[in-house]
Amino acid sequence: MSEERDVPARRRFDVADAAPLLLDARLAVTSWTADAERLLGYPAAEVLGRRAVDLLLPDDAARISELVQRCREGDSWAGLLSALHRDGHLVPLMVRAVAVQQSGGPAHWVVLLADLAGGPGWDMSRSVLERMAARSPVGIAIVDTDLRYVWSNAALEQFGGGAAPRRLGRRIADVQPGLDAARLEAQMRRVLKTGEPVIGYEHVGRVRSAPHRETAHVMSFIRLEDDEGHPIGVYYTVVDVSERYRARRRLALLDRAGEHIGRSLDVLRTAQELADVAVPGLADFVTVDLLESVLKGAEPAPGPQDGTDGVPLRRAGQKSVQAGTPESAVGIGDVASYLTGSPPVRALADGESWRAARLDPLARKWATGNPGCRPTTFLDLGLHSAMVVPVRARGITLGITSFFRRNRQDPFDEDDLSLAEEFVGRAAVCLDNARRYTRERDAALVLQRNLLPHRFPEQDAVEVAACYRPADELTGLAGDWFDVIPLSGARVALVVGEVAGHGIDGAAAMGRLRAAVQTLADLDLTPEEVLAHLDDLVSRAAREEGMGADDRTSGMQAVGASCLYAVYDPVSGECSLASAGHPAPAIVAPDGTVTFAELPHGPALGVGGLPFESVELTLAEGSVLALHTDGLIATPRTRQDPAAGRERLRHALETHGQELEGLCRTIVDDLVPTRPYDDVALLMARTRRLGAEQVATWDLPIDPAMVADARKATTGQLAAWGLDELAFTTELVVSELVTNAIRHAVGPIRLRLISAQSLICEVSDGGTTAPHLRHPKTTDEGGRGLFLISQFTQRWGTRYTAEGKIIWAEQSLTEPPV
Repeated sequence: MSEERDVPARRRFDVADAAPLLLDARLAVTSWTADAERLLGYPAAEVLGRRAVDLLLPDDAARISELVQRCREGDSWAGLLSALHRDGHLVPLMVRAVAVQQSGGPAHWVVLLADLAGGPGWDMSRSVLERMAARSPVGIAIVDTDLRYVWSNAALEQFGGGAAPRRLGRRIADVQPGLDAARLEAQMRRVLKTGEPVIGYEHVGRVRSAPHRETAHVMSFIRLEDDEGHPIGVYYTVVDVSERYRARRRLALLDRAGEHIGRSLDVLRTAQELADVAVPGLADFVTVDLLESVLKGAEPAPGPQDGTDGVPLRRAGQKSVQAGTPESAVGIGDVASYLTGSPPVRALADGESWRAARLDPLARKWATGNPGCRPTTFLDLGLHSAMVVPVRARGITLGITSFFRRNRQDPFDEDDLSLAEEFVGRAAVCLDNARRYTRERDAALVLQRNLLPHRFPEQDAVEVAACYRPADELTGLAGDWFDVIPLSGARVALVVGEVAGHGIDGAAAMGRLRAAVQTLADLDLTPEEVLAHLDDLVSRAAREEGMGADDRTSGMQAVGASCLYAVYDPVSGECSLASAGHPAPAIVAPDGTVTFAELPHGPALGVGGLPFESVELTLAEGSVLALHTDGLIATPRTRQDPAAGRERLRHALETHGQELEGLCRTIVDDLVPTRPYDDVALLMARTRRLGAEQVATWDLPIDPAMVADARKATTGQLAAWGLDELAFTTELVVSELVTNAIRHAVGPIRLRLISAQSLICEVSDGGTTAPHLRHPKTTDEGGRGLFLISQFTQRWGTRYTAEGKIIWAEQSLTEPPV
């Protein structure tokens, strides 16, 4: 008995090792052997007549009815059950039951029990294992330590290399030339050397079974050892994951498209990004051709294009795996002409994609280059497969994208076409956004160019330079503005203003204010009067639009705007300034000293508050006025501390000494980063003085006889200035203005002539009544004076002073006299 207990567990189920039992139809034990007693510990007397299920664990006992049914259907059953030994310990059993049917009676059962304690489980013979491996859908092979095949299953044949007998004794490179065998054998040698398995190694390449299609396989390598632990070879498995690999690659390409396409709002750059993403992930050569109207930002006709043979297309992007894009005869931005009826023309016409798995190698390529270029075939270019996908967004065809393959031998399939359509569709939305942005930006830039001065007007009062830097770098638009407005008497108005907000709305509001300031300046009002009228205009516009209106309207945008208005007189050197919520200008004296004007800080436009006030300054010749918007000195750190911003400006002005144009840009570059926190406008004006020899003044008594003396003095002064050709017209102007002053005005009369950019004639008196231009009839005896003045001079007008009024007229010194 002890010798039998010491017998090791058998390597497989064997009848000779099994303990037989007999059960009746009720599964009661009718025969109990010594082997069964040795296995479970029960003597026959305690078991005979008992149901066999009483010897099993409860869970397995509950399965018996099911197993009995399965046994009846199949006449036999084999499996694992667990029983309790008489002393209480668990006994794992391998059980095989066979139904024995007696004629005319119920079935009896023959049961064989085998002890699995200490064994590795359900051990199987080599033949069972070989049948299991041979029928597995997973490719399996065993190589020896020289990496030569010693065994492989039938499933491995689907990956190429032939049947198992053909592989024996040969290596991977021998049975599958062209495969990257070196990489695979390197993995095997590593496993042989270290004993560490390599699980889930992905190999991508081409196999003989699919020479024109890239395939992917997941392989696992495990070292085989003998009983003493010495390596005897490598066991490896192969699973085809090509579909999963291609799906993953498609997702990666779409992710890359989402990441790289549409990073800018430039049409050409977006088109190039589309081509860059597709090469080499999907194709070897890609072209993107767009309608010419799309590149200009215009609105293409909705739906597919009709008469597409004559529709102008331009090359917007292209990419090749070969340097220099030798496949293309069309450069970026050039016209892309296509043969009539070619797939690109049809795709543009019907809006449908097109695919050719194999191109006719002798067919001419579709796109034609320069007229002198010889026709080229697809064979010459090495292109063998193609797709054409229309670029469509929001129901509008914007152009076409063409995909070609040359290096990759596998042709485009339906999955490739679906992938191309998906990311071209994504790119089309980005291209349409870029097109719309181009249209809006071009319109906005036209607006901006028309709102800001292109060049400064000719005048003698100041030398000016300006620098403008918007915070919105995409549109280049802002609400800041500056202006230089010539006034009567050789004076000049300097204006800087700022509207809250950026973009086209801010620019539109700024345009309204700038136009209003220019109109008010023509009235020759004082700075505080200009700002008061401007404030009324903004308040009235806001009321008219209503407080419930869209805050983006220009009237509402103008509320809270700031403005600085200054008038400089080059005859006296006087400068009058007023501010509506705007920072005071810096003043650089001729010796380089920098100060800031002590300026009453009036309320912003449209918000109400104290009345506007102006101050009078006397500026030495060569002084520089630096008028600027808040963005020049305000940063996120200094916005709450304006004094710190002014000190930065003071330091910059004191540090740099150069010509005004260069100084203006240098100051902005020093104080403002590349991407400014706020819009920036800087207007710098260096003052000039008119010399005493350029101004002549006469005080005239109120006596009609003095009109002749005034004409005589005028003629003599013009002769001294070398302006004799203007004598006749000027005598007429002086005679009329002095006569009107003597006839209608009160107080002292003064005549002043100024020789500057123009010849200015001024007559001042103490009256406040403005003369009016009349259009006399032929029968009228008078009223023609101002009418003649308006005809013979460039411009004329009236301005009011604290002492009365001045009537003035100007004649050009550069144009021939009238």
